[in-house]
Amino acid sequence: MAPRKPQSTAKKSTPRKTTTRKEAPAPRPSKPVFGVGTWVALIVLAALIGGAYYLNNKKETAEAEATPVFEELSFVFGEDNIPSSIEVKPSEGESVKVTRNPENAWAIELPFVTEADQGLAEAAASQITSLGIIDELDATADPSIFGFDNPAYIVTLKFADGTSGRLEIGDSTPTNSGYYVRLDGKKMFIVGLSSIDALTSLAFFPPYLNTPTPTALPITPTVDAPTESAATPQATPTP
Repeated sequence: MAPRKPQSTAKKSTPRKTTTRKEAPAPRPSKPVFGVGTWVALIVLAALIGGAYYLNNKKETAEAEATPVFEELSFVFGEDNIPSSIEVKPSEGESVKVTRNPENAWAIELPFVTEADQGLAEAAASQITSLGIIDELDATADPSIFGFDNPAYIVTLKFADGTSGRLEIGDSTPTNSGYYVRLDGKKMFIVGLSSIDALTSLAFFPPYLNTPTPTALPITPTVDAPTESAATPQATPTP
């Protein structure tokens, strides 16, 4: 019997398999949702929209500021009050009166009867319906504090419909923007300065068609007493 080969106690080394580790690929850079050009376009668009809104709002504000707000203005007399006679009497001086004659033409009655300049007389008449009321005064106020105890002017009016009116022109307001006016001794107003001045100017500038020529007064000669030098010489007696 053949002898057995002694078994080696050393373990046979089994060659290990080398595993090659694969590296993970680098992450790809994420692509932005909007590019730079898109952002620029959005910013420009927003700026345009904001600018358009600002300009439109500014325009509307300017138009609102430029549009005047008119308050309804009331007048002492209405447009239907067509004057047929106007008399202006100042506190000092002569009255001036103009009247429409049957031919509907203006004529001067005071201070004397004569023809009137139609344009000037009609301009004065148009002031009657232009007497705008700035403010209405308290009816219970003392009239004397407004100058109505001694009015600067009294304007007596007659209208084509047969009605009449009487205006007392008192003092001017502290701001010199108007006059205190009393109608028919009752209602008191503040009326614009220019309208009253245009009306009361009749007292100083009557609308004469032809400027009247002053009439020369006759001169009465006076006889002076003879002076000593002008006396008749007396005869000297002859001796």
